[in-house]
Amino acid sequence: MGNQPLRLVMVDDHEMVLEGLKALLARFRGRVRIVAQSVTADDAEPLVAALDPDVVVSDVRLRGSASGLDLCRRLVESDPRRRVVLLSAYDDEQYLFQALRAGAAGYLLKSIDREELVRQLERAADGETVVDPSMAGRAVAAAARLQAGEFWPGAHLSLTQRESEVLALVVAGLSNRAIAGKLVVGEETVKSHVRGIFRKLDVNDRAGAVAVALREGIFQ
Repeated sequence: MGNQPLRLVMVDDHEMVLEGLKALLARFRGRVRIVAQSVTADDAEPLVAALDPDVVVSDVRLRGSASGLDLCRRLVESDPRRRVVLLSAYDDEQYLFQALRAGAAGYLLKSIDREELVRQLERAADGETVVDPSMAGRAVAAAARLQAGEFWPGAHLSLTQRESEVLALVVAGLSNRAIAGKLVVGEETVKSHVRGIFRKLDVNDRAGAVAVALREGIFQ
């Protein structure tokens, strides 16, 4: 990219995350520069079109009708040269695969070291496909299982492994609180997974999710 800093557009539906990323990257002004930020995919698209950044960095999950994956897909469809890196809190291989299918240039975790983040963004801008170092080995193993047809129930419907586990417990009749206790996670985390399940199965409630699970034979 020469001696000019990378020009970034940041997309995350939490203002505090955006401010944190700005502070995190402040010491790397000679290498990266945030030229714009947005909290929704719909607002991000015209910004990207107007500013033509080197890399768009977006969270996977965004408030509103479009996710980070949707944004990535739209941007790459409108310009195949567009470099989009998904920055996520979810270290789930299925999200990684969905990102790559959407045309992403990379999938990184929010826990990544700031020096490593800048390095990976530079690689993505140079045309490489980047994967968070902590996920690389597991992603290769998961890809091998996928190739062999060995994967979790519901993967063919784009459910992540954790969403599949949550759906199984929904089918079993457990409440969000009970699921949180079973999986040793917070209840808000369970609610987030349930919303993701509803969206992917195109249903509005738990009864609908159970009906799809049974109809599709997700759990034998």
